[in-house]
Amino acid sequence: MIIMASDHRGYELKEQIKQFFNEQNIITIDVGTYSKEPVDYPDYAKKGIEKVLEHKENIGIFICGSGNGMAIAANRNPKIRATLCLDKEMAMYARKDNDANVLCLSARVTKKAKAISIIKVFLTTAFEGGRHARRIKKISGDVK
Repeated sequence: MIIMASDHRGYELKEQIKQFFNEQNIITIDVGTYSKEPVDYPDYAKKGIEKVLEHKENIGIFICGSGNGMAIAANRNPKIRATLCLDKEMAMYARKDNDANVLCLSARVTKKAKAISIIKVFLTTAFEGGRHARRIKKISGDVK
C-alpha cells in the first residue's frame, strides 16, 4: 500500500500524484493534510509513519516544501528509512542500496511530471541486499 502524507506546502503536489495513482488504479491511503491551510509537517509525518509500519510492504510518499522536514521527522523512527529524492538516480539508489521505505519529495523544486518519474523508479527498484543488508542492520541497531 502507498501511504501519502503532506503539509500545506506539499498538498497540491500530493493531490496531483494521487490523481496519477487513481488513473493507474493504484490505491493509496492519504493521511493528510487535506487543504492548503498551514499545518505542522511533523504531525503528518507521524501519521504517515504509523500507516507505513502497519505492513512491511507499505511505502510512504511524504511531501513538504523542501522535503527535508518530512525526511527528518520520519527518520526519528528507527524502523523508517526516509529519503529526499530530487531525481530518478537518487530514488534508484535509495531503494537499491538503502531499502528506503519512505520517499520524501520537495514541492518547491519538484513538479508533477518529475515527481511521477521519481516515484516510478522508487516503486520499481528492488533492494539489492548483500552488503547493503548488513549496513541497514547497523542503521537499525540490529548489528554493531
